[in-house]
Amino acid sequence: MTAYSAPVGAPIWFDLSTTDPLTAASFYNEIFGWDAEVASEEFGGYQNFTLNGKRVAGMMPYMPEGGGPENVWSVYLRTDDAAATSEAVKQAGGHVIVEPMKVGDEGTMAVFIDPAGAAIGAWQSDKHTGFAEWGVPGAPYWFENLSTDQPAAVPFYEKVFRARPQVVEGAPGNYTQYFWGDTSYGATMNAAGMLPEGTPSYWGIYITVDDVEATLQKAVDLGGGIVMGPDVTPWGTLAAITDPLGAIISLGKAPEGM
Repeated sequence: MTAYSAPVGAPIWFDLSTTDPLTAASFYNEIFGWDAEVASEEFGGYQNFTLNGKRVAGMMPYMPEGGGPENVWSVYLRTDDAAATSEAVKQAGGHVIVEPMKVGDEGTMAVFIDPAGAAIGAWQSDKHTGFAEWGVPGAPYWFENLSTDQPAAVPFYEKVFRARPQVVEGAPGNYTQYFWGDTSYGATMNAAGMLPEGTPSYWGIYITVDDVEATLQKAVDLGGGIVMGPDVTPWGTLAAITDPLGAIISLGKAPEGM
């Protein structure tokens, strides 16, 4: 079990907007062992998923009036001052689409668009301190920004979220990982020409699993689909799936000996 507490600027939370919370909750319980807390009426039916008794991810019923995409995962980075982060976003060429907003006594959220068009959230914790484990089955493995304009994206995360970028030698797509302190938790990949036409830049999540191939098969058996993989790489065995509603989430298993 690997405890995790997000450094300022690093990934702290991720959640799903779904058109069918019951189906999604059942799927992620079977795939990752997540349990869904009782939906909060105060917060529009929002539910937290738990793993090993600790919160790991969230889920929100899709609200058409919000105008955002349906059946999609969102990533949030830690801030200790959401208002200051929003101003920094504007100064760095991004756009604020949800101004800092208190979520009861849980914390404060905001949502931005980076200069390359990817949505990214910020979370300032009060009672809700984000996910608490890393690299164990069912917990995050990695966060990845597929960017159609990597040269614009990388400086943005460096300026706004204090990330220290470093290009990974030998990796495709000018793969640039982000360090906070001595540890990296995510990266931006140059996805120009790689994504289907019309697909915007986006952030994705990799979840740790014990057996990537078996998890892919289980996803299909449960009504999901396979987007990619399994691919054996120097950085682990990787794959991506869709849940039964079409939301994409990725899988990872560390190389032997790591």
